[in-house]
Amino acid sequence: MANSNSKKTSLSVEGMTCASCVAHVEEALKGVPGVQDAVVNLATGKAMVEFDPSQASVVELKKAVDEIGYEAVLSVANLQVTGMTCASCVDHIQQAVGALPGVARIVVNLASSSARVEYAPDITPISEIKKTIQELGYGAEERVEGQAALDREREARQREIGRQLRNLVISWSIGLIIMVGTFQPYWILPSIVPAWMNNKVFLFFLTTPIVLGPGRQFFVNSWNGLKRGLTDMNLLYATGIGAAYFIAVINTFWPDAGFGGHEATFYEAAALLTAFIILGRYLEAITRGRTSEAIRRLMKLQPKRARVLRNGQELDLPVEEVELDDIMAVRPGEAIPVDGLVTEGYSAVDQSMITGESIPVEKKAGDEVIGGTINKTGAFKFRATRVGKDTALAQIIKLVEDAQTTRAPIQDIADKVAGHFILGVHALSLAVFLFWFFVGYGLWFVPESRLILTPYVLSGMGVFGFALLTSVTVLVISCPCAVGLATPSAIMAGSGKAAEHGILFKGADAMEATARLQVVIFDKTGTLTKGEPSVTDVIAVGQLAREEVLHLAAVAEKNSEHPLGEAIVRAAHEQGTEPEDATSFNAIPGHGVEAQLDSRSLLLGNRKLMAERKVSMDGLLVEAERLEHEGKTVMFVAVNGAPAGIVAVADTLKGTSALAVKELHRMGLKVAMITGDNRRTADAIARQVGIDRVLAEVLPEDKASEVKELQAEGMRVAMVGDGINDAPALAQADVGIAIGSGTDVAKETGHVILVKDDLMDVVAAIQVGRQTLRLIKQNLAWAFGYNTLAIPIGAGVLYPFFAQMVSPELAALLMATSSLSVTLNTLRMRGWVPPVRRPKAGEAPRLVEAHAQGGVR
Repeated sequence: MANSNSKKTSLSVEGMTCASCVAHVEEALKGVPGVQDAVVNLATGKAMVEFDPSQASVVELKKAVDEIGYEAVLSVANLQVTGMTCASCVDHIQQAVGALPGVARIVVNLASSSARVEYAPDITPISEIKKTIQELGYGAEERVEGQAALDREREARQREIGRQLRNLVISWSIGLIIMVGTFQPYWILPSIVPAWMNNKVFLFFLTTPIVLGPGRQFFVNSWNGLKRGLTDMNLLYATGIGAAYFIAVINTFWPDAGFGGHEATFYEAAALLTAFIILGRYLEAITRGRTSEAIRRLMKLQPKRARVLRNGQELDLPVEEVELDDIMAVRPGEAIPVDGLVTEGYSAVDQSMITGESIPVEKKAGDEVIGGTINKTGAFKFRATRVGKDTALAQIIKLVEDAQTTRAPIQDIADKVAGHFILGVHALSLAVFLFWFFVGYGLWFVPESRLILTPYVLSGMGVFGFALLTSVTVLVISCPCAVGLATPSAIMAGSGKAAEHGILFKGADAMEATARLQVVIFDKTGTLTKGEPSVTDVIAVGQLAREEVLHLAAVAEKNSEHPLGEAIVRAAHEQGTEPEDATSFNAIPGHGVEAQLDSRSLLLGNRKLMAERKVSMDGLLVEAERLEHEGKTVMFVAVNGAPAGIVAVADTLKGTSALAVKELHRMGLKVAMITGDNRRTADAIARQVGIDRVLAEVLPEDKASEVKELQAEGMRVAMVGDGINDAPALAQADVGIAIGSGTDVAKETGHVILVKDDLMDVVAAIQVGRQTLRLIKQNLAWAFGYNTLAIPIGAGVLYPFFAQMVSPELAALLMATSSLSVTLNTLRMRGWVPPVRRPKAGEAPRLVEAHAQGGVR
């Protein structure tokens, strides 16, 4: 019987087909400890589960369903989270939201200020998730899509920039006055600055509004975190500012308390510490937005209006109101509103913003156009084939956004460090205080001690004040922000840059895996070659003429959709004959076809097929080998069990095939080719493009096994194919690259999707991946290197040698510079172009046209 604490949730379950599936899912759910009842409905595809949340979780329920081969689908919410500043913020939100009973998974991205939550809304509604985030001191709103998302994101960022700008103006304008007043007795200032400005009470009244105004955010956010047992960067700031301020207050009103007296009132430290931190936040708010410029540029491409022809009238409608099969008119200079097919007219369209093609593409009746691209010259009409979320542009934006909310494996180490960073720094700060209080001060303190870049002499500072000052400096100088931003900011910049060139990574893990590739395998037909073969040779034997052999081959292939079959039928048409319909037809995968025409039994295929059917081709083998050596596909023709002839077909290598292979070799990668063709023919093609390794005579279903064999040799493998026939191999590879997907990018199988049918984009994808990984490593090296050097210096490791300490305000400047440097380093990606796409002065790319065989089914 259910207890009073039990909860009910409804899970959508995909993959169920019969009552047996229902029984399996119910059994799996009831086997989870804490589940009291589970009822599965096949018709609705839903499972109603009653469980005790103290014993079972949504994660365990989903895992139980997934492990038996079905998929439990939860609701997904994409939230815009404002106010995050470092990796600790990410960690806190993930901990707090992840602890809610209905939340299965949450991924927070610092660089894009977003969170993706998988949850059960009937246990934990979205309002509770947002409330939990807001109680931590952050803003949380559901992300909208398209232009509305762009507008909301811009407004939120502008609000944050405006808020920090106001804080910046206040803190710096008052802070500079405080600094002038503090240094009034030094240098030439006594002659130009009145002595009352150095009055400690005056400085107290100037500093207090900074601490309680612009600095208030750090204390409030720290308290919000502490209420939930969480520590973040705000606590470091609040501790540092608070300590500097209270030391100054104590030395102002109680100078004999042992904190250094009147000469150690660090009002300018508290003020400038606040000012430098806010300066860092302000600059980060500006620059962090620029790392996601690519996605915003894509969003801006989405047209807002469309000229729709309905009932003989041309209507100017919002693009959201365009329906499938609507006819639209496009004039020169206008953006094409949605995806479609040209019905009349002729023009050239600039598709560079979607595909990266620099030259406008000619469009005529029957050609496809992409929404968001620009019509350059003529006017035309087209029929809408994809609207709303289904357009290529919408799919590309979603893929890029999804990639930016994923985590690269290299980020794991940063996340582990960042998750314990704040607590570790506080523990280290306490250790530094205890060391200087009990040991260091007595061993090394000298009255001539100074704070670096300040006129202060710390002669009157007691042991407690000195130890506290040092520990505060440790808190302030540490920078987890740089650690947290290192990876996500680079992933955002890299995925956006790739999208500019028509390259779509499905996740950060795919981007990292692409950067680490060692072998690239190309499928041959339609990937290395154009996939449009043509008949080059027809050889007849026996009583049949050459024309009759081609005619019978065309009859056998008439119902085939394979490129080789189409080439043979096309050649028959060109010689003026119309192939009849075969009375029966059967495709034999990996071998060929068989057909029946009246009383004649036709066979068309490779050696294996002829051998299986006991047809002797001995008299044709010499000719067959000659043709295969030339890189042509040879198909044997047999009529009524007797040899009739040979039909040879040649495909054409794509213009960039040899160039792409050459570039991959230059980058240190091995290149392999996989094909169903025989070894001799495959080797002929490999020689033309310079391929290292040939995997020949591989049936479609065995391609994944060949990929697995290479992986077993310790290689990190990419498979490049068309994304349909090669789906298993693409999925098996470390990186599956689907090439030439055109406008329907969402349905592709690969980890990386290339919009254009250009092999140079394979090279560009690897170069983008390597550059992104290089940026991540640089950012992490800087972030960890900075903290490794700065924290010991802040702790006073150099003090015994130079009798100088880092001041809290200098520590704040170094901390802000560290965080900003990571963002600025990432922004270098904005101007970066993949080397293979950089124009070379005086050098035109050399296109290679060569015969290649077309592959056997």
